[in-house]
Amino acid sequence: MGSASSMLTQYDIEEVQEHCNNLCFISADEFLSVPEFAMNPLSQRLLKMVDGLNFKDFVAFLSAFSAKASFRQKIEFIFKVYDSDCNGKVSFNDILEVLRDLAGAFMSEKQREVRI
Repeated sequence: MGSASSMLTQYDIEEVQEHCNNLCFISADEFLSVPEFAMNPLSQRLLKMVDGLNFKDFVAFLSAFSAKASFRQKIEFIFKVYDSDCNGKVSFNDILEVLRDLAGAFMSEKQREVRI
């Protein structure tokens, strides 16, 4: 990495495709093999977001986690995490679902609703 070019060569692309058996999809097990994702309380929500993504789209997904990602990219990513029904709006129920994921059994349903 370091000072090397960040462009993928044709060899790099073919190597990734071969590694992925030319399917180029990220499985749930592969995704959750990354400790930062596996330990994340929102890992199942993130997993839904990557379901069916090809390698190129997966790299675009990961770019939101980069220090070089713009503030806007990060905000749009967070919005997608919260918009669980993908209707372009973050509703009370969307936030309630995220709070369920984050708090788990530590909060009752009533406590969650009061907090929101």
